[in-house]
Amino acid sequence: MILLVRHGETEWNVARRLQGRADSPLTERGRRQAAAMGELIGELIAREGGEGWRLVSSPLGRTVATAQIIAAATGLTPEFDERIAEVDCGEWEGVPFADLLKTAQGGLSRGRIFEAPGAETYAQVQARIESFLAGLPPEPERRVVVVSHGVAGRVLRGHYGGIPDAEAVELEAPHDAVWRLAAGQVDRFDCAPEA
Repeated sequence: MILLVRHGETEWNVARRLQGRADSPLTERGRRQAAAMGELIGELIAREGGEGWRLVSSPLGRTVATAQIIAAATGLTPEFDERIAEVDCGEWEGVPFADLLKTAQGGLSRGRIFEAPGAETYAQVQARIESFLAGLPPEPERRVVVVSHGVAGRVLRGHYGGIPDAEAVELEAPHDAVWRLAAGQVDRFDCAPEA
């Protein structure tokens, strides 16, 4: 089983800037989202017996901060793996979405980020994700919490669920939900509303 989350909301999420491998800190709301995800993950782990779980995070700052909050709630010790880091968006990193929209012919779908100058391709991100998954124990022994990103998490869910690439990149990726990947299914668990 994999319990997958996206990092909490960041300052650049609020400012509508493309992050990619660049980074910005969690907002106060993002820290609350991480705490809510940690609480929900603790409940889901307890339902599964609570033993043998790992917490693996992307090494980027926003995921590290989220993983630390989840670790405090679950007692797990974070490990870091570059293979689940966000897509490298090349020259578009840090650029406001509004500026990208002005220059994007045919609109700016999520899949267009793979066309940015110097960006990783979908196939490159998928290869990293596949390598990460191949290194995990097989189901049902697999028990890992994964803290990743919007695009990388979509690619992971798409690969696991056998979803075509063009559809996978358009999947939802909220900052306050936990995705359970088990027995070939992908299920969403929403966190309690923020106080």
